[in-house]
Amino acid sequence: MIEVDIPGYGRLSLRHLVLDFNGTLACDGGLLPGVAERLKRLSETLQVVVLTADTFGRAADELKDIPCELTVLPVEAQDAGKLTVVERLGSHHTVCIGNGRNDNRMLRAAVLGIAVILEEGAAGVTVSAADVVCTSIQSALDLLTHPLRLVATLRS
Repeated sequence: MIEVDIPGYGRLSLRHLVLDFNGTLACDGGLLPGVAERLKRLSETLQVVVLTADTFGRAADELKDIPCELTVLPVEAQDAGKLTVVERLGSHHTVCIGNGRNDNRMLRAAVLGIAVILEEGAAGVTVSAADVVCTSIQSALDLLTHPLRLVATLRS
């Protein structure tokens, strides 16, 4: 668990990390540099869940050495599928990271939503649903290993 008090925002008690795969952790189906190491470290304190349509068919292979739960979602209603997973885990203890239009509902529901803007860009509705926006997945994941960065960004 990761706990952090943010003045004017509240106390975060994070137990789950839910991530989109392509466009967030990966580009063209391949994990981005530094992601595997960060996810392994975070898996020591958080349950890591990766949700994907697996557009390139490589998610399972790319994540095989990372302690995480991988769910390949059907093409239809992915936003609803992602939201259902977050609600099942408990949105008040879940941080979500994503970039696509199908990620906006899970980011909005989570106690902490982080949008990333990488090579694929990010959907405007997802950026507006986020509490924090990062320009690299490495920076987004580092917010969780260095939670005082969240304090600096989110305090009022």
